[in-house]
Amino acid sequence: MTDNYKELLLNFELLSSINTDSVLQKYVLAEHRRNAIRHELIAPLLKAIRKRNPIEFDYTLVRHNGKIVHKRLMPHFLKESQYRWYLIGYDTDGKLKSFGVDRISAINILEDTQFLRDEHIDIPSLFRESYGIWNNPEDPVEDIILKYDSVDGAFVKTLPLHHSQQILSEDETGITVKLRLRITNDFVMELLSRSRSVEVIAPHTLRTRLYDTLRQAAERNKPIETECD
Repeated sequence: MTDNYKELLLNFELLSSINTDSVLQKYVLAEHRRNAIRHELIAPLLKAIRKRNPIEFDYTLVRHNGKIVHKRLMPHFLKESQYRWYLIGYDTDGKLKSFGVDRISAINILEDTQFLRDEHIDIPSLFRESYGIWNNPEDPVEDIILKYDSVDGAFVKTLPLHHSQQILSEDETGITVKLRLRITNDFVMELLSRSRSVEVIAPHTLRTRLYDTLRQAAERNKPIETECD
C-alpha cells in the first residue's frame, strides 16, 4: 500500500464530511461516536485554510462556565484527537493556538482578505512531545514512569501511549514503561482510563495529581445508603 493511499484512508472521515458519497464508505467502517456540530463546520474551515482567509467566530470556554468570547484567527490546520477535531491557527496576539471545533459557532470567513501563511511551521514538533492535541509549549517535557498489571500492560505494549515509550521491565505480573512528554490534560485523562491498574512511579507531581483526582471521584461516588425494607 502506498503512503498516499494510507494517508487517504487515515483521513477518511475528513473526506466523507466533504463528500458524503465517497466510495471509501463501502469499505471503511468509521467510528460513529462523533459530535454532529463538527461535521457541519469542517468544510467551511477547510475552505478558509486553503484560501488563506482569516475567520471570525464565537468560542465557548467550557472551563470558564460556558463564557463565550469572540475570536479572529488565521487558520492553518485541522487536527483530530480523541474523537474531536481541533482548529489550529494564529490568534491576534501572534501565538499559535488550538480551538475545539465543537465549541466554535457563528463562523464568518473573511473571503475578501488573505493572510500570508507560515510555511515554516514544524508540524511534527507541535505534537511530538505531547499526548493528544498540542497544548502549552511552555509546559516542561518530563520523564514519566508507569506500571501496569499484565492485562492493561498487554494493551499498552501493543498500542504505545506515545512514540517515546520504552519498556523498562516486564514479567507475569505486569509491565513498567518510561515516557518523555508534556503532562497535558489529555494525558492525565488517558491514565485515568486505566486507573484500575496504573501506578505512577514518577514524577511525584503526576502521582499526586492522579491521587487527588481519584480521591475526589471516590468521594463523589460513595455508595448511597438505603433503608432496608
